[in-house]
Amino acid sequence: MDDEAVNGRAWARYGQHHLDRGTRLPEVERLDWGFWGTGPGAEVLGDLPGKRVLDIGSGTGRYPAYLALAHGAVVDAVEASPTQHLRATARYSDVPGVSFVRADAVDFLRREAAPVYDIAYSVHAFGYIDPHQLLDALACRVREGGSLVFSVLHTNSSGVGPEVTVAPREEILPLAGGGELTVRMWVLSPLLWEDLLVEAGFLVERITVLRAPERSNPVTCTLIVARRRHS
Repeated sequence: MDDEAVNGRAWARYGQHHLDRGTRLPEVERLDWGFWGTGPGAEVLGDLPGKRVLDIGSGTGRYPAYLALAHGAVVDAVEASPTQHLRATARYSDVPGVSFVRADAVDFLRREAAPVYDIAYSVHAFGYIDPHQLLDALACRVREGGSLVFSVLHTNSSGVGPEVTVAPREEILPLAGGGELTVRMWVLSPLLWEDLLVEAGFLVERITVLRAPERSNPVTCTLIVARRRHS
C-alpha cells in the first residue's frame, strides 16, 4: 500500500475512533505549533485580519475557527480524512470566515479554480504528505511575498531524530484509551526542509526547534517560517 493510502486509512480510523468515543476537545486560545502550549503562537503568521489563509490538514477545525473568530482571517480548511472533516463541520460549520473543504491537499491546490493565498500554514500535518508534491502545488497558490508556516515532527517519542534523505518512515499514531495506528511520515532535518523549500521557490526566514518542557520527554518539533520568492 502506498504512503498516501496508509495515511488516509489511518486518519479515517483515528477520526472514527474519536467520533465513537464522543471526544470533545476544549476550544483553543492560541495557536500551538508544538504539543505543549509553549513557544510562539499566531503572531508568526503576521497580519491576519482579512487575509486569505489556507490550513493544510485542518483536522478537528479548532485552529481555523480560532483564526477566523479571534484574528479576522478568511480561512479555507482542507482536510483529507472524511471522519476528521466530519468532526470539524459538526462543530464549526457555522463559524463565519471558515470554509471546510474535504479534499487531498495536493489535489485541491492543483484545481484550476483554486484560490491564491496570502498565508498557508499547517500544524503537524505537513509531514504526512510527500513534500515534493505539496511544495510544488503550494508554489502556485501562495502569492509572491506570501507566507508559508508549518510545524513538523523533528524527534519522536523514542528519541529517533530526523532523516537526511527525502523518504517517509513509519511512525506511531496513538489512540486515546489505548491502541495505536501506523502512519508514514517525512521526518526531515531542518537543512533538508530548507533545501526543499528553496527548490520550490520559497525563502526560509526562521527555523525553530520546539522542545517539551520536561527534560525526560525527547519529542521535539520543527517550526519553519518561509516566504514565497518574488519572480
